[in-house]
Amino acid sequence: MRGRIAELHEIKERARRGPSARATVAQHAKGKLTVRERIELLLDEGSFTEIEPLLQHQASGFGLEKKKPYTDGVVTGWGTVDGRTVYVYAHDFRIFGGALGQSQAAKILRVMDMAIAAEAPLVSLHDGAGARIQEGLPALIGYGAIFQRNARASGVIPQISVMLGPCAGGAAYSPALTDFVFMVRNSSQMFITGPDVVRAVTGETVSRDELGGADVHAKVSGVATFAYDDERTCIQQVRSLLSLLPSNNRETPPRIPPADSPNRRCEALPNLVPTNGNQSYDMRKVIEEIVDDGDHLEVHQLWAPNVVCTFARLDGQVIGVVANQPHYLAGVLDIEASEKAAHFVQLCDAFNIPLITLLDAPGFLPGIEQEHRGLIRHGAKLLYAYCNATVPRIQLILRKAYGSAYLLMDSRSVGADLSFAWPTNEIAVMGAEGAVNVIFRSQIAAADDPGAMRSRLLREYKDELMHPYYSAQLGIVDDVIDPMETRSILIRSLAALRAKRASLPSRKHGIPPV
Repeated sequence: MRGRIAELHEIKERARRGPSARATVAQHAKGKLTVRERIELLLDEGSFTEIEPLLQHQASGFGLEKKKPYTDGVVTGWGTVDGRTVYVYAHDFRIFGGALGQSQAAKILRVMDMAIAAEAPLVSLHDGAGARIQEGLPALIGYGAIFQRNARASGVIPQISVMLGPCAGGAAYSPALTDFVFMVRNSSQMFITGPDVVRAVTGETVSRDELGGADVHAKVSGVATFAYDDERTCIQQVRSLLSLLPSNNRETPPRIPPADSPNRRCEALPNLVPTNGNQSYDMRKVIEEIVDDGDHLEVHQLWAPNVVCTFARLDGQVIGVVANQPHYLAGVLDIEASEKAAHFVQLCDAFNIPLITLLDAPGFLPGIEQEHRGLIRHGAKLLYAYCNATVPRIQLILRKAYGSAYLLMDSRSVGADLSFAWPTNEIAVMGAEGAVNVIFRSQIAAADDPGAMRSRLLREYKDELMHPYYSAQLGIVDDVIDPMETRSILIRSLAALRAKRASLPSRKHGIPPV
């Protein structure tokens, strides 16, 4: 028996070490960690339990039958993050370049099924070269089954993809189906067709990073939710994100006792937001003044920067904040901003995270290009997301709230539970200048002094229909509040809404705009 036990430990140690010391040195030489080093960073110390560590593929042909390493190129199992169970699978690039084979796919599917059944988050650490070409079609089919699990788990458990190497072809669709995608600059890439194919078909010459690197997907395509300079920082931020999410859609996110007083006055807010509606400011500073300890985790920070979507806490409770960003394009909504905010609203709603919407938008971005690309249907995605959200929802209007931008950014008419406004708010069908030009065009043209007439009518229009208390008098907003009381009012309002129960009509599923 002791001899068998010694043999067992020797075999398992071989599996843990990986294929060879030379392969490990090559991995480190690229600035990349090994698969087990990554898992150790992700999970609480000593908490990882591995499953199927001794698995070997059963394929033959093209020399595969002579090379059957343990794990078959993927490490799977579960552990804890801050004491909560998390399931994980991680590709080992040192084995077949991390490429997916039939046995590896079955191993991944097993841990995915376990995560779904246990209603616990799933984190996938990607570092693979796509399907294992030597195995042919069975390897490709494995991706289809993985996609099916991704879709089945959507909105049930948090799914996080961490890109730590190449991800090409069909392999890129699994991360795209998950809730969050992390990437590392200079080491991870995602694309459907690689640089060689692009050059052969289109004649364009492009590097792997230029085609599908972290910055491309974080700034241009919106595929990457987060991008970091190194693996250690990236994986640490995955832990931070998990601390803000519930384990599944039947739980609420973990509450942390706050050090920040719920009654703290936001003394800096009057100085952060100019009363002049044409003057820009950084909405992030407003958010930091309101939330616990100024801490928040922004998603898609580099993509569609005219809207801010971020996780934070108020009185220890996790919230999602959607806010226009006047610092960029005056905070207008456009196609990308609508898509970004819509996805974030649906994600928060799926995982029981209350929504705070901070509104300061002059409208939608005008232009032929936006209209021809489908601004209407993309804007409708944001409207659809808010209209279907059943979590507690609070709207706060800081300054401009014009036209459809006001409606789409969670007005009470589309279902917000509460709507507050600062005394600098301007809620209207359109800006005063545009309204006066439309309504009084003839009068201005016929006046002896058109400029003076226009100025007088503009002043009268603002005094009558756009003063800060007009919306409160009509019952459109619940109250006009002192900006310095924003934090305490939001906290009390969320506490009152905590037991909110809302339901949607019985249906298989809705049909969102395309």
